[in-house]
Amino acid sequence: MAKVKVTLIHSVAHREPTQRKTVQALGLGKIGSSNILPDNAATRGQIFKVAHLVSIEEVK
Repeated sequence: MAKVKVTLIHSVAHREPTQRKTVQALGLGKIGSSNILPDNAATRGQIFKVAHLVSIEEVK
């Protein structure tokens, strides 16, 4: 199964609480933190909600 690496590139300070919780649910804390997640519909939906805060790259 494909996986994606999600990296937090912008701060969640002064963001809506739902966006903060979504970033936390993705396993990201501080700027520069990364997490490798499965590439499925649920993960893609979370990434879509905070796409302006994270960078995504495919992991093989």
